[in-house]
Amino acid sequence: MALRDEIALGGRLALVWGGVWGIAAAGDPLARVVAPPWRADPYAQYRRLSGAQRSRTGAVTVASHALVSQVLRDRRLGVRTADGSEPAPFARSPLPAEHLVTHTFLEEDPPNHTRLRGLARPAFGPKQIAGYRESVEKTTHRLLDDALAKPVFDLVADFASPLPIAVISDLLGVPDVDADTFLRYGRVLGASLDGIKSVRHARDLRDATGELQKLFLRLIEERTADPGPDVISTLVEALGRGELTEQELLSTCELLLIAGFETTSNLIGNAVHTFAAHPDQWAALRADPSLAPAAVDEVLRYESPVQMTQRLPHEDVEIGGVKARAGTLVACLLGAANRDPEVFTDPDRFDISRPDSGDHLSFSSGIHYCLGAPLARLEGEVALTALAERLPELKPVGRARWRKTVVIRGLTRYRLAR
Repeated sequence: MALRDEIALGGRLALVWGGVWGIAAAGDPLARVVAPPWRADPYAQYRRLSGAQRSRTGAVTVASHALVSQVLRDRRLGVRTADGSEPAPFARSPLPAEHLVTHTFLEEDPPNHTRLRGLARPAFGPKQIAGYRESVEKTTHRLLDDALAKPVFDLVADFASPLPIAVISDLLGVPDVDADTFLRYGRVLGASLDGIKSVRHARDLRDATGELQKLFLRLIEERTADPGPDVISTLVEALGRGELTEQELLSTCELLLIAGFETTSNLIGNAVHTFAAHPDQWAALRADPSLAPAAVDEVLRYESPVQMTQRLPHEDVEIGGVKARAGTLVACLLGAANRDPEVFTDPDRFDISRPDSGDHLSFSSGIHYCLGAPLARLEGEVALTALAERLPELKPVGRARWRKTVVIRGLTRYRLAR
């Protein structure tokens, strides 16, 4: 990007984010969810929201479990506008085309979404997921062996991130994995879900997407010549049959890699941080490891790795008594819905024996329900079971460091003493 373009971009970003901060300072609930310093405690902001509300940003905010679920399932709303053009969220600034995040089927509505998701779905079927367990367990204990050999280790860098990176890389067939590099790419791309924050962020985003495209172009060429049992080989075969384009193949590989570890990394980090604050629940899990699946669901409900998603009406609709014209951004606050007192008794209490924790919306709902949810659950269950077995107490060292993002909620550093 030329210096002139960078200066222009910096000016636009300052205008956009300055406007959001001003609206937040005036008390707008949605703006306070996304603007510092208020966003540091999203749950305090969620408690000020209920049902559907119109924000001064121009968006409609949906915070209740019933309405969020309704919006996510309503086929009159999509992730793109009715004519298929790119949405323009209030927190996202227009960028030169080369800086946009690669489009994936997450940003597509039917029929493209249905076609592309269908090509990736077989890798996440029940039989396939069950077959991954042994490999996940081996990787889990190998990483814990190394982490627990240190008197103090960083849960994020030493375990929560490298575990899902290793698992999804093996599934895709990505060799010579550099966990630190992939983690950096994941953070840059994950932060872009909030919108571009600075010229530096735009540069980092361009570099990350460029490097990932180079990686997958090389792997596509290799799998075309010598296919294997991995997901990339399966998608390359679909490319040969004309079922997707090369650009769609690249974007699908990028999505599967980044989404395949980002959510799980934050799930594991959020879980351990939450359990450390609730030692009675850690003791309960240690006493009964069969509670691990329920523990994963309660962590997803209580401290969701994905706090927000969006939809756009394809026609004028009414949501909870609030009218939303076609193309209006509808912000679905998953983190608020997961603590809706109309659904969850005492919602701010963390309790792994809660009978309805599985009713959370952390994996979304409807046609965009997270394709990798079964794999994330498996990794979360195996990780928590192993940690509970090998760490009788969770002893944090220093303060946890949180990501400065809104859509993604997770830790960047969390040190523990063994």
